[in-house]
Parts: sequence; structure tokens; C-alpha cells
Amino acid sequence: MTATEPATPCTLDVTSAETYAGWFSTLADPTRVRLLHTVATSPTGSARVGDLATQLGISQSTCSHHVRRLAEVGFLTVDKVGTSSVVSVNPSCCTGLPHAADVVMGTLTDLPYCPTNLPTDVTTRAMTDNDLPTVRGIYAEGIATRNATFETTAPTIDVLADKWLSGHRWVAEIDGSVVGWAAVAPVSERACYAGVAETSVYVTESARGRGVGKTLLHRQVTEADAGGLWTLQTSIFPENRASIALHHSAGFQTLAVRSRIAQLDGVWRDTVLLERRRSMS
Repeated sequence: MTATEPATPCTLDVTSAETYAGWFSTLADPTRVRLLHTVATSPTGSARVGDLATQLGISQSTCSHHVRRLAEVGFLTVDKVGTSSVVSVNPSCCTGLPHAADVVMGTLTDLPYCPTNLPTDVTTRAMTDNDLPTVRGIYAEGIATRNATFETTAPTIDVLADKWLSGHRWVAEIDGSVVGWAAVAPVSERACYAGVAETSVYVTESARGRGVGKTLLHRQVTEADAGGLWTLQTSIFPENRASIALHHSAGFQTLAVRSRIAQLDGVWRDTVLLERRRSMS
């Protein structure tokens, strides 16, 4: 008689399952799926209910009903502008919904190690103090987008020199010019958190879309693994979908969407908390 192996217990907790079920059931109606897609792909990122009704070929009352259902679970936000209702996608939805699908389907149990297919014209090397003026300038570009950090002004070069862990700061070059940087900062001075660090990756505007961020992140995570860092974490604005996707490709998992975590320019903003754990095997 062959003994059977015990069944593996379900790792998806009840509360999360109930939340995800509510999301998926709301999207069980094809009109709502088309409505959400229409708003998400709008050039302005928003649309009036009357215009949505026309685009979808449904009555305005029916459109309002579906908008209300999508707003109830947090997929959409609705603002009154005069006599019209203007509908926008909740940025947290862009992260939370794909993450829910990954969790349910188990795709996060086998995380990618780091980005692949790196560009051949981008090289990385250790950052030196001589690079700091250029690094600060690239950081200032990111700050100006208002979708990269809660910082509103770039720190001084002296502050930057002391900010990051020694041996874990890098620059990327194209044709000998620095076009991006990556670094990790300690999250605590306590010895028990010596292997936990917060990551940053920035690319100059003129070099975006050339794989610089991918190359920097590859260097960052491989050096972190080799250098004894067991946990990397970062917080990204939900609007920065490209950065979130890039970090997912390097094995970062979305842990939470922190709603209204802080204000930037007087506006409450959400952040997505991501974490990458080094294999302990």
C-alpha cells in the first residue's frame, strides 16, 4: 500500500480571497470590462459619463450604474465638474488587480530572478564621489516629474555621499556618459536589519526607453544577493506603471498599496510597497 502525501494547505487567506472575489465578480459583466478599458486607455486618463455612454453604445443611466459599481470596489473614482460626472481610473487598481490575478493563479510562487535581454550599449560600474553632481542632476529630473519620490528638492552632494550603503551604489553609462544610477539605503541602524535595504533607480530623461533601468536593476539585485542583503524594498507611485513592471521582472512582489500615505505638493498620494527576498536555500 502506497502512502499518500498530505495535501498542501491553501496559502491564500480568507480575507484576501473575499476581496479578490469582489473585484472579479464586479468585472463579470462585459460592459463593465469595456467601460474600465475605455477609461484606462483614454488619452486624458478620464472621461465624462455622457461620453462613455456614447462610446459604449449604452444609455447614460446604464453607464452611470456600471460606473457606480466599479467605483464601489475602487476601480474608478468619480468627480463632479459642474453638472457632469468625470470618471478616472484609481491608480491603485493598476497594481492591485494584476497582483490579485498573480496571487490567485500562483504565478508569484516562482519569482523571476532579475531582468534579462540587457542592452549591449549600456554598461554599469561602481558610483564614485566624482559622479555625485551628475547623479544629483538625474535625481532632480526624477523629482520634477512628481511621480518618482516625495522629495521636492534634490539633497546636497554631501547628503547623497552619506545616504547609501558602501558597495551598493552604481551608475549606468552610454558612450562614456552617466545616464542613470541605482543605490540602496539602510532601513535601520539596528544590527538585526543589516541585510534589509531600500532601493532607488533613476534614469535621465534623454535615455529613458533604452533599457538603462533594466540594466541598473540587474546590477543592483545581483550585487545585493552576492553582498549579503536578504531583503530589498521600495515604494513606487501607482502612476509609475513602468517602474512597477520593471521591479516585478526583477523578483519584487507587491506587498500592499498604501492609500494616502503622505502628501506631495498638498495632495495625498498612494504608494505601492514592493519587496524582493533573496533565496535562503
